[in-house]
Amino acid sequence: MEVRFRVHRFDPEVDVTPRYQVYTVDVEGDMTVLDALHQIKWYQDGTVTFRRSCRSAICGSCGMLINGRNRLACNTRVSDLGATEVSVSPLPGFPILRDLVVDWDPFFAKDAAMMPYLVNDTPAPQKERRQSPAEYEQIDNATLCIMCGCCSSACPIVWNNGEYYGPAALTKLYRFAFDTRDTATNDRLALAGSEEGSWRCHTIFNCTTDCPKGVLNTQNIQALKRKVMLKNLGFGGTRISFEVTPPQPKPLADATAGAHGDFGAGHHRK
Repeated sequence: MEVRFRVHRFDPEVDVTPRYQVYTVDVEGDMTVLDALHQIKWYQDGTVTFRRSCRSAICGSCGMLINGRNRLACNTRVSDLGATEVSVSPLPGFPILRDLVVDWDPFFAKDAAMMPYLVNDTPAPQKERRQSPAEYEQIDNATLCIMCGCCSSACPIVWNNGEYYGPAALTKLYRFAFDTRDTATNDRLALAGSEEGSWRCHTIFNCTTDCPKGVLNTQNIQALKRKVMLKNLGFGGTRISFEVTPPQPKPLADATAGAHGDFGAGHHRK
């Protein structure tokens, strides 16, 4: 089946504004959007630029806006989109470096600010620091994050406030703030309760809906809010069970532009 791919193009050394270029690819079987981009780059236009690495939905390199929704190109089958034209754009909300490549530096700087590693000031044991299955279950879902940026790119608060940490960084913060082996809880809750922390989340659920790994970003951020509130009320880090119900997932075969639009909140560099 022949499918038209409408690919975002932008070369800062040549272009004043972004444009779209259409390529036709003969799609067979379970070909993914990444496979199609490879076909375009290898056999039609070697100047098309994008990131990819593992091709197994593990590295997070190939996050893109595909037919109006943030997805991983490597595990989005063209046949599942149910369209004869596929629009491929860079992730919204990030500065565009070239074509489908965005500047990750601000994104990873926010992640680094969350202290994304275990802190424990007690003497190291002879063996591992033990954790019960029930204790690990609190953070299990958050450990699925592959830092692909799809969640933060889908967040309107990130689009409008570049200082907001965003769902990816806050989920990483949650992962360690709720880790029973970690002793830096107060420092982490200070980050969560800061001006650009968890309270900026408006529970829109875009981050949860667009996560290709099923990470419950919105719920994680609400858990941080409650933990901050309980600490400020003098209850320490007491855990209270609660449930936040996300909306139904969006279908794969959605509109070409979708809720984010062709360019979303992305910015090209002049």
